[in-house]
Amino acid sequence: MLQLIGLHEINGPLAVLDQVPQASFEEMVELKLDTGETRYGRIVQMEGDRAVIQVFEGTRGMSLENTRTTLLGHPMEIPLSPEILGRTFSGSGQPIDGLGPVFAAQSADINGQPMNPVRRVYPRNYINTGISSIDGLATLIRGQKLPIFSGSGMSHNKVAVQIARQAKLTGPDADNFVIVFAAMGVTNDVAGYFRRSFEESGVMEKVVMYQNLSNDPIIERILTPRCALTAAEYLAFTLGMHVLVIMTDITSYCEALREFSSSKGEIPGRKGFPGYLYSDLASLYERAGIIEGCPGSVTQMPILTMPNDDITHPVPDLTGYITEGQIVLDRGLDQKGIYPPVSVLPSLSRLMKDGIGQGYTRADHADCSNQLFAACAKVQDARALASVIGEEELGETDKKYLFFGRMFEEQFLSQRPNEDRTIEETLDLGWALLSLLPREELDRVDDKVLEKFYRPQAAAQRFHD
Repeated sequence: MLQLIGLHEINGPLAVLDQVPQASFEEMVELKLDTGETRYGRIVQMEGDRAVIQVFEGTRGMSLENTRTTLLGHPMEIPLSPEILGRTFSGSGQPIDGLGPVFAAQSADINGQPMNPVRRVYPRNYINTGISSIDGLATLIRGQKLPIFSGSGMSHNKVAVQIARQAKLTGPDADNFVIVFAAMGVTNDVAGYFRRSFEESGVMEKVVMYQNLSNDPIIERILTPRCALTAAEYLAFTLGMHVLVIMTDITSYCEALREFSSSKGEIPGRKGFPGYLYSDLASLYERAGIIEGCPGSVTQMPILTMPNDDITHPVPDLTGYITEGQIVLDRGLDQKGIYPPVSVLPSLSRLMKDGIGQGYTRADHADCSNQLFAACAKVQDARALASVIGEEELGETDKKYLFFGRMFEEQFLSQRPNEDRTIEETLDLGWALLSLLPREELDRVDDKVLEKFYRPQAAAQRFHD
């Protein structure tokens, strides 16, 4: 291993070395200060024989003359073994739960290995989250990447915890399901809330948690999702488990990337984010999937907050290009006290059609979902008309749509944070709500299906009481 004495330049979290022979991009380095302290970093930029090192712990107190830098000859790796389940790690993969180091069965590069597209298997079968608005209308399919678009101050953290607590598989794989949870740029109280929620609900033994706090170095924030996804790939493709990766908040990750890019002197793109933001996000999201011949799968639910609730902001905009749908949380519903405040019309799951129906959820799932979407669109029209001419002047059908809209929000969308609904309960509730509408309005459903599920008297009694 090559050791060099002295640094050429220090700039924020970056240290620059000149005349470095045979260095490699992403190579790990060890830096020994004259105080005896050891820090670690990785090479993030190469210009001829000049290397720029990203120091994980920051450069405060480092000397230009006396710092000893050792090139370690390998990229950043984290130790992996089955015992990582139930453990909590820092954003750079260091244990922070007081249970000591992980005794590695193997070590893996945090950048992962690219998946051969020819060996990717089309995602099928669903993951039950217990949340009606997701399971019924934007179903999460095993192997999919389905982001949640939220806004600052909304209840996305509560939704993340509820999904992590309640998510499960059906069939023979039900006991082979685990969660990898990555929190980036969160405050101490939010990190404590995540940890406490998992411990109190008894799911911590099936959770691997990576935490980067808001006062931790931004460099660690850039590593956090990569460490989490490396652990997920190990659990899925080496141990054969089905893994759901929940990452919150991707916007914090992107802002750390912007700050880091700026410190390297790179030319900024939209809103100051680096021009390679799209490919950087793709390098995270595309690590979801199912590989032919491997029994496990990696499913992703990244959560991101939209600055000023702007869905055209670069982070949600680029995320939408890469992922297979989105679940959008609505501030208006949140202010009404509806939890989870899922906005139905802009939410969709592009892989849903192939993972629901007979053999997966229930044969009538697609019919129920399509008709609920159509009814919700007509509710919007009726509300817009009522705001102009007044509710009293509406026709009978429009009034029924307004009543349906209120009941849909109160009964279908709204549920308690610990309420775990089965897919049967969700679909039965959906049909009961649709039965509030005149039969001729249900034009997305076959007559045979309607004969089985359309029960207007029972619906009127249930929702008018």
